Amino acid sequence: MVRVDRSGCNDLTRLASVSPTISVVEAKAHFSKWLREAERGGVVIIQRHGKDVAAVVPAADVDRLRRLRAAGPDGGLARLAGGWRGSDALANELASLKRSRQRCGVRLR
Repeated sequence: MVRVDRSGCNDLTRLASVSPTISVVEAKAHFSKWLREAERGGVVIIQRHGKDVAAVVPAADVDRLRRLRAAGPDGGLARLAGGWRGSDALANELASLKRSRQRCGVRLR
């Protein structure tokens, strides 16, 4: 069974929301079809027992995911974007600066 949810509102949710969601059985039965979808730039979410467990994505997206994971939550924008020539030096300098403590009662969403 293929389900397409179109309720996304920003780029990240939009990417996930317009992606076909398929079962493991469907993925095994028609893998070449879903591989072609990824080659065209699409993302296919694979579920087991109704829970997202994997995705078939374009190879270029894997590099972006690796950079996000390597940057971690404190990596900064330069690391997330992949930076530019010499940006590692700036990112390292910024990382070495002492951060001020978080203000009480202020939460950014």
